[in-house]
Amino acid sequence: MATIEEILHSAKGVIHALFFLFILLPYFIIEAIFSSNPQRKSVEGQLVLITGTGHGIGKLLAFKYAKAGARVIGWDVNEKLNNETIQTINSSGYTTAYGFKVDVSNRQEVMDTAKKIQQDIGDVTILINNAGIMPHHSFLDHTEQEIRRIMDINVMGNFWTLQAFLPKMKENNNGHIVSLSSMAGYVGLVNLVPYNASKFAVRGLMEGLYEEFRRHPNNNVNFTTVYPFMTDTGLCKNYDITYELLFPLLKPAFVADAIFEAQSTNRRNVLLPADIGLAVKLKTRFLPQKACNYISDNFRADLLSDIHLNNT
Repeated sequence: MATIEEILHSAKGVIHALFFLFILLPYFIIEAIFSSNPQRKSVEGQLVLITGTGHGIGKLLAFKYAKAGARVIGWDVNEKLNNETIQTINSSGYTTAYGFKVDVSNRQEVMDTAKKIQQDIGDVTILINNAGIMPHHSFLDHTEQEIRRIMDINVMGNFWTLQAFLPKMKENNNGHIVSLSSMAGYVGLVNLVPYNASKFAVRGLMEGLYEEFRRHPNNNVNFTTVYPFMTDTGLCKNYDITYELLFPLLKPAFVADAIFEAQSTNRRNVLLPADIGLAVKLKTRFLPQKACNYISDNFRADLLSDIHLNNT
């Protein structure tokens, strides 16, 4: 039987919950509405490391941060394409950019390169985990090697870069981590089961990190997770969108601009585009299962199998 102290403590909990629901929650909602234009912080002079700068969104981000006055470090497993990105930045008159050939799935390679950067260039203050792969075919057609590669690059690559650069950010109480998840980190999609798992993992990783660091006094290490819809970077090779005029593939430049905006305004979670993001949140949180199934069947945004493309 509960003691008087336990009953009183539980009653306090009920009162606390009611106070939150009817006083604090409306206040927080109103505050969020009227503070929807947060102050933008400058990235000038910051040391920004971006993974996957050989092409696509990563390449565009490298140019965008360099143009804004940041020093840029580009990592990519494709040394030739990455060097082209870095050379173009350096020849454009922006601040100095540096390029490194790095496989983010290789922890030792990540740690060794990070040590070299810290010794020769300085402390990374903004880390953007952009590198990823997206094979798309049915789960049973994925090989063991393919699944491991997806998880090693899309998930473990985030862990290794975080282990390399987050300790110094914590020590200096200054830094920003940006990780690219995906709409596939919110909803399950056909032909993307391992990729789904990898992007849900990124989402969980960033949620946990935010909560840990939020509890440090006067924390100034920030975390942003971005969830783009299908983007025309070459990864979406074969797709089926029921109403493509309404839900077109995103342009890489749009996504890069949104990432820069989210990081420079300290936004935690950004779903792109906002209208599809709202629909995804409604589907995953509030709608009954039959309604969710109807949306999936009649408003398709699927990737078709790429196996025949890989075999041609």
